[in-house]
Amino acid sequence: MQINLRFTKATGVGNDFVILDDRERLLKGLESKVAVTLCDRHYGIGADGILLLQKSSRADFRMEYYNADGSHGGMCGNGGRCLAMYAYQQGVVGNSMTFEALDYLYRASVTEGKVRLFMKPPSGLREGITVDVAGKAVEGDFIDTGAPHFVVLCKSLDDLDVTAIGRMLRHDAEFQPDGTNVDFVEVCGEQELSVRTYERGVEGETLACGTGSVAATVVARARRGVRTPVTVRVRSGDSLVVHIPRSGDATEDVWLEGDARMLFTGDYLFHSDTNRLTPLPQS
Repeated sequence: MQINLRFTKATGVGNDFVILDDRERLLKGLESKVAVTLCDRHYGIGADGILLLQKSSRADFRMEYYNADGSHGGMCGNGGRCLAMYAYQQGVVGNSMTFEALDYLYRASVTEGKVRLFMKPPSGLREGITVDVAGKAVEGDFIDTGAPHFVVLCKSLDDLDVTAIGRMLRHDAEFQPDGTNVDFVEVCGEQELSVRTYERGVEGETLACGTGSVAATVVARARRGVRTPVTVRVRSGDSLVVHIPRSGDATEDVWLEGDARMLFTGDYLFHSDTNRLTPLPQS
């Protein structure tokens, strides 16, 4: 079976994605295979995951996210922001929109190249979890911000082996059966954080993580008294801004904001029997 794929490569402060318009559901049943093939950084386009724009009966559109390893992802904050920008630029929506992801309705708005995404209220906070990593106790807090995160506050992130430590924490029995993303957080000021994230599904450190930035802000506010909106510096060197209401305020006002850019477009012929791509001439 062969399928023509018109793709757009996008980045949200370094968190990169391949976007596909799947409103006709031509990829049904092939999503995982397509994700693995397109996200391969040597033989494909290269990305942390794929974003599928689909029709929705409840919102302007539906987002489906698949990780680079082919697994069906949780909510992706930067992915949601990139797909919102794509839908806006393609004329699917105006600069304010709603979209469905994992049976939750999200709101987003586009202003001057930035996308503000109103996030699902954080839930399931578990504080003071201690995990043994190669004989050393690592303490952190668990929170669900649309995707599961284990947040570890650190004095410095400069010499941290995020991949090695993150992998062990991600697979620890404490977080099974689904595992967790892992965020290492340095508090740089009362409204500034630095965050490095190990993402499950990518199985390595990414240059940014939207739900991780929200998780880091939740924990840093509770543990260190940071005030929002918080500027979150990510591994790419860019920044996100996170706002979480004060206790008692409307929970639907949790938002994530930052740059979202479409980098390039192209066309491939996807061979589902061999999981290979053949470039097609640009139309």
